[in-house]
Amino acid sequence: MGRRNRHLKRKQNGAELPKTPRKAYEFIVKENEKFVKYYQTQNICKPEEWDDFITAIKSDLPATFRITGSKEEAQRMLEIVQGELIQDCLHQTEDGKEEATSMAPLPWYPDNLAWQLTLTRKDIRRSEAYFKLHNFLITETENGTISRQETVSMIPPLLLNIKSHHKVLDICAAPGSKTAQIIEMLHADSGDALPTGYVVANDIDNKRCYMLVHQAKRLNSPCMAVINHDGAILPNLLENDEQGGTRQVQYDRILCDVPCSGDGTLRKNPDIWMKWTPANCLHQHIVQSRVLRRGAELLKVGGQLVYSTCSLNPLENEAVIHRTLVETNGALELVDVSHVLPELKHDPGLETWLVSSKDLEFYKSFDEVNNKWKTVIRPQMFPPKVEDRDRYHLNRCLRILPHHQNTGAFFVAVLRKVKPISAGEGEKAEGVDTSSASESNINNKRENQNDFSRGSRKKRRFDGYKEDPFVFFTEGEAVWEDIKTYYHISDSFDSKCLLTRCHGGKKKNIYFTSPAVKDLVLNNQQMVKFINTGIRTFVRSDNRNMKCAFRLAQEGLESIFPYIGGDRKISIPRDDLITLLLNDNPEKPPNIVDLSEVVQKQVDNLSPGSCILIYTEEDGDKPLVLHISGWRGVQSLRCYTSLPSTVHFLRILKGDISKYVVNKFQKANSDEETENVNTEELSGETSKVE
Repeated sequence: MGRRNRHLKRKQNGAELPKTPRKAYEFIVKENEKFVKYYQTQNICKPEEWDDFITAIKSDLPATFRITGSKEEAQRMLEIVQGELIQDCLHQTEDGKEEATSMAPLPWYPDNLAWQLTLTRKDIRRSEAYFKLHNFLITETENGTISRQETVSMIPPLLLNIKSHHKVLDICAAPGSKTAQIIEMLHADSGDALPTGYVVANDIDNKRCYMLVHQAKRLNSPCMAVINHDGAILPNLLENDEQGGTRQVQYDRILCDVPCSGDGTLRKNPDIWMKWTPANCLHQHIVQSRVLRRGAELLKVGGQLVYSTCSLNPLENEAVIHRTLVETNGALELVDVSHVLPELKHDPGLETWLVSSKDLEFYKSFDEVNNKWKTVIRPQMFPPKVEDRDRYHLNRCLRILPHHQNTGAFFVAVLRKVKPISAGEGEKAEGVDTSSASESNINNKRENQNDFSRGSRKKRRFDGYKEDPFVFFTEGEAVWEDIKTYYHISDSFDSKCLLTRCHGGKKKNIYFTSPAVKDLVLNNQQMVKFINTGIRTFVRSDNRNMKCAFRLAQEGLESIFPYIGGDRKISIPRDDLITLLLNDNPEKPPNIVDLSEVVQKQVDNLSPGSCILIYTEEDGDKPLVLHISGWRGVQSLRCYTSLPSTVHFLRILKGDISKYVVNKFQKANSDEETENVNTEELSGETSKVE
């Protein structure tokens, strides 16, 4: 999406230029005559709706968040949002009066798991009236139980129709909110079983890959890998086949949320008003076409690909789709998804548009284009002829505009692959070019030499930070034998799916991946740069009272839990669990003798070390079950959780979280008063009280 371009550095004669001072958003004039003329000419909405459109796109964007759907606590979190969050967080003001603020579920998002407020993110952050809401959003986001995601950004993953066995590629994944949503969906229908599918999240920007890791890791999935490569020339990755060989990976689902000019994000990025020109889209069209083409080549026959942008521009949207449909010669077809989210208001895709120069000279066909623009305006950018429109069904695309449902602007198209694009797709590795894009893509680029003259076919080196190695366990690892014995881990658990990030020395953290992701890494880590995979499952905890040198990490607990037996699982009542969570000081953990007799009996003969605290609450159709990493000391018991997890569990259990809810405004006032007193003492002056 458009946000990626802000990271390009401005240089002249090899020296970096000073950055232009950024205007505060409230002082930006939200006017641009070229923008208005361009989009009125393109007829991106009905003439009678234009005033509503322009009014909406000049207003601030409302805040939204989504409850993580793959966790057992989702229903309880929904109850909290519907009840106490609305009551406690939205109906309090500084003068005690009720605030006229609303908060409602998005009508088109399944199961009421996505919510929109009338407040903006700035309102929440800057107003003391909403400090509890702000605390809720921060802690639950860090814990991974909600995601603060823009409304329209939630649409593409929903249209992918992901199942637990699907191999999914997110080809331009950073910063990762859609990737996290895809991971949720991969786990949603797998129950307690580990999905056989996986998510490969790729991005060209090395630094942004680490933002992507941060987003995705909160979902605690062993079925995800982050890689760093140019999506337009992404290599053919390899996977093991049933005969003991390898074959090219073909993906069941692909998301191409491509880089774009980003003018659909004007409501949250108003500085685009000052920068917008009609030329922004021309080069983007080239990049987007390359990425979409490569995605289509990597898609299996029968699979689905979602193409999306946060741009209003038909040259970045329908023109890219039309071009790809033409160049793939019937291998792809647009899918009508207008019925999938029936409550989502949208316009159909455009079937005709004009191509403009940067001087707002509009052309209906390439023959009309002034010679001076023919290096940047290409024939493939123009719409289909009238007699060909029914072949491409561009009206099956979705256009979401700000005035439809008070959102940002967005474009989405769903493509199905009905036949191979080129020969050799999905064959054994011996017959596959694994170094780069397929031969057909290379030939396509040669035929369109002018379009891609700015691109380079050089072999891409591994840029950015040097990654630690991914070292998987082998049969008979001494460390594993100790862990397996201590936690009574079943023989059905495949220890070869465990890995560390170092070859020698003491293993500090041990990570777990699914078998499919393990094979993906082993087959391809010399070909592409893997940034991250696996969830931390065991952590070294050298302690003289322990029989095993590794404790259980909360992040990987759900994945390893089904395989653990023995006496290190402790059933704990609600009141005891709340006591442990509230007394989170590791220097003074609660004594075992202060807990209930039920707990005392279970830990009486339990050796010191890591354990699992299990809380079960029979409530509704499906019981609420919490698995929490614990620690049995010599005379104490405590939870081994991060602060966001501690607050989340207390919130779920309806415990007292007041000591964790910080009113930053009161703290700031207190700090300011202290500073003023100190200043007055130094100056010998006192302030006058009115």
